[in-house]
Amino acid sequence: MMNGLIFAAALTVSTVTAPGPEGPLEGTLVEVGKGAPVVIIIPGSGPTDRDGNNKLGLNPQSYKLLAEALAAKGVASIRVDKRGMFGSKSAIPDANKVTIGDDARDAHEWAKVAKVKTGARCAWLLGHSEGGLVGLAAGQDKSDLCGIVAVSAMGRKFGTVLREQLRANPANAPILAEAEKAIDELEAGRNVPSETMSPVLMGLFNPAVQPYMKDLMAKDSAALAAALDLPLLIVSGDLDIQTPVADAKALAAAQPKAEFVIVNGVNHVLKSPDGTDRASNLATYTDAKRPVAPAVVDAIADFVKAKR
Repeated sequence: MMNGLIFAAALTVSTVTAPGPEGPLEGTLVEVGKGAPVVIIIPGSGPTDRDGNNKLGLNPQSYKLLAEALAAKGVASIRVDKRGMFGSKSAIPDANKVTIGDDARDAHEWAKVAKVKTGARCAWLLGHSEGGLVGLAAGQDKSDLCGIVAVSAMGRKFGTVLREQLRANPANAPILAEAEKAIDELEAGRNVPSETMSPVLMGLFNPAVQPYMKDLMAKDSAALAAALDLPLLIVSGDLDIQTPVADAKALAAAQPKAEFVIVNGVNHVLKSPDGTDRASNLATYTDAKRPVAPAVVDAIADFVKAKR
């Protein structure tokens, strides 16, 4: 662990590590004092780092801002880099070979670290977007866990959600049929040949990521929620254009004991756009200064503090 940097009164920020398969996993710990609940913030899909940014044009800093806002509410956190990426790059040579099961195992390693570093009796897994699926998968084993917080998470299978996302953007019309055929193949457990693939689709269906996509498409978030024997909070923004409220409702229907919060005027990156149109929504994806919506922070902080 690096020397802690004082962020604010009674708040310490430091780099921490957890055991990975071939090298350490890395994350950022925000401590707020003894006895505070602690959440592990699990990133969403693709090359998204512990702060919620990636090189594909995403720069909202949502996880960093969320961690800081939770700290102000008395909730500690560890936001993590996924196995094979960024600070966790040495954990495995090829991040494309990581499965949802691998990420779930890493979440348990982080829960152990959180307990040691903060003195908490257990840790909460807070998964955002695809990270929500990881949290639900990890929650099938209750060891070291207080419960699961699924934020902007899928409640339907990934293939269904991906089709919906592609259809929602009129610009995808020329490649939609080919994209949907590729999804059909991956859902069936078959690779999609790259030789005949449109160059426009190579970024989404690159042969290197197809094994991961096949594993992802085989998972069922709702079934995992139904089998969960831990407290579960489901948070969804009504302006989410990636995993809409329909997904959150599917999770809530699968697990009636869950607490379910819809936050009005909030999108997928947990921010409140200036307008309800698509352009305003997407503008927040690159706005690192815009705060995470307070209603999201309140819902999470109130839940984990009430359940400890």
